[in-house]
Amino acid sequence: MVQEMLNDTVRVNARVTDVFDIYDFQHYSGPNPYLPTGALVFKFTQTHTQQPLPLEEYINAICDRYPHLREETYDSYAEIFARTLTEVGKLDMGLHFHQWSIDPQPHFTCIAIESLHARTHRAVAYLVWDWFEAITQDKDIALDEQIKTLQNKFRQSVYGGPTVYSLWRTAAQKGIPVFYLWDEGLVQYGYGKKQIRGVATTFEWDSHLDSDFTTRKDDCKAFLHTLGFPVPLGEVVISRTEAFGAARRIGYPVAVKPVEGHKGIGVTADVQDEEELDFAFDKALSAIEGDRPIRIIVEKSIKGADFRLLCVNGRFVAATERRPASVTGDGYSTIAELIRRENRTEARSDTPTSPLGKIICDESMENYLDEQKLSLDSVLDPKETVYLRKVANLSAGGLSIDATPSVHPDNIILAQDIAQYFRLTCLGIDVIAEDLSISWKKGNFGILEINAAPGIFMHLNPAVGESVDVPAQILETFFESGTDARIPIITFNRISVRELQETIDHILLQRPDWVIGAVCREGTFINRSEKAFNSNYNTNVQSLLRHPKLDLLIAEYPEDVLERDGMFYFGSNMVVLDNPSETERMLARDVFHDSTVVMREGEEVSIRRQGLIEQYSLGTDEPFLRVYLKETGTVL
Repeated sequence: MVQEMLNDTVRVNARVTDVFDIYDFQHYSGPNPYLPTGALVFKFTQTHTQQPLPLEEYINAICDRYPHLREETYDSYAEIFARTLTEVGKLDMGLHFHQWSIDPQPHFTCIAIESLHARTHRAVAYLVWDWFEAITQDKDIALDEQIKTLQNKFRQSVYGGPTVYSLWRTAAQKGIPVFYLWDEGLVQYGYGKKQIRGVATTFEWDSHLDSDFTTRKDDCKAFLHTLGFPVPLGEVVISRTEAFGAARRIGYPVAVKPVEGHKGIGVTADVQDEEELDFAFDKALSAIEGDRPIRIIVEKSIKGADFRLLCVNGRFVAATERRPASVTGDGYSTIAELIRRENRTEARSDTPTSPLGKIICDESMENYLDEQKLSLDSVLDPKETVYLRKVANLSAGGLSIDATPSVHPDNIILAQDIAQYFRLTCLGIDVIAEDLSISWKKGNFGILEINAAPGIFMHLNPAVGESVDVPAQILETFFESGTDARIPIITFNRISVRELQETIDHILLQRPDWVIGAVCREGTFINRSEKAFNSNYNTNVQSLLRHPKLDLLIAEYPEDVLERDGMFYFGSNMVVLDNPSETERMLARDVFHDSTVVMREGEEVSIRRQGLIEQYSLGTDEPFLRVYLKETGTVL
């Protein structure tokens, strides 16, 4: 399916000094004649205004930046250009784009690279083109700086959030169909009646009542207390005066946070006196949306480390310790300089796959430094470490440390007991404890809050410790394998409405309770009922696969649609080809091992399944329809 038309009617980028040109861009979001994945496709050629350098000089320059590419061989400028493009397209953060192809033509070469976000990968193509021209002219290019710009472009796309991307990549690796529903702002995993839709770690299966309940921190805290779980003593206040009174009754130090909130926004821990409480109250107040009532929690601050316990489908799966951002002195650099230096490290590239975010400098950090009688201009002694915040907020540069192996069984049971009370796929439980290896029944332990939409990348890629594959465990809640996420699909290169309806009738005779979706160039159908037809062909396919009761899809993909739009889905259980063109033969390329491929060429018919081929000739006046109808039983 084409999400963005990126065709250039003229060659707009070639300058008089250029030796190469790239033009006629098109982005496919699914399988196409060039690759079985989403792809950016364009033409590559020499301009002939001047001669390029020898091929080896481009290879050497590229391999200086990507040494592992020297292990491969390249026979043309187009080949090294395409291979470089796939490597730069990973954006120095290990994105899962590896496939590429070249198709040499008399006057140009068609290049296709695996792609997800059209605008990012088109910008990557232009960057690589600029790099090749810089090599030709023996000039430098700010490659690292431009890659960082592209990282931000990808991160700002609907695919670029760490949680969304990690789930998307895992789905792709497991063969689980995944696509974005633009109108709804949701991600759909699976097809038809097998589907599940969601936003990040929240899914349609989740109870919206339970999700809302977790945001009402005072009510949720009271509920946990009723169940006998360890929660710190606290009160809900609506004014600064009430906050001061609550703190005196509870006893300093206290923690202050808005009743409705998430991701640590507006939270201040370890408030020691009224002066700090005054600042903490303002911080919590600023985090409350304008139309919401003022309701702020003041509760006893418990000494210990900050941990996140994560449960998936009621089961404990991971634990992470979160430490506030810190810097270590060298005897001559200021804290501000140490922060800038730390933010330049690769680990803090702040991408969807980096373990650390940038250290954020704001009023809260400066106030905490002031409490320590420090400022951004202070110079720390060699090896002197200073924490920059009281709260271990990862989005502000905090450190994540995997703590999963050390969790005491009592603490695992506690997390699971809490999760069992909520109909939520993912539940994050934030706790303060001296050590998770000590039972909550014996140690200094308190539950701070629970989260219905927890981020998961801290577990998948912690700054310290082993990775826990949380995305896989989330998706395995719904699908044991990619097969469990799919409904049967029958794909034709050519079929009339009459033949389509006969095929539907034939299947319904065997499966009368099924809902069958079908699309051809002449219309869209649910069983025999004709539905509205969208001018964008693949939108019809997506709408059918979005149908939550669909048992089977039948789709026609003729040559013109394949070349213009590509396919919406990968993988057919049965493919029927009637005198196919070379382009239409790609339908037989994207099948599973146990799929059935029925092909007619003239009067000759072949049937292929699980590596076996049967061939015969059609009888006089024998319709091709009769041949493939008897094969539909293989997909039912």
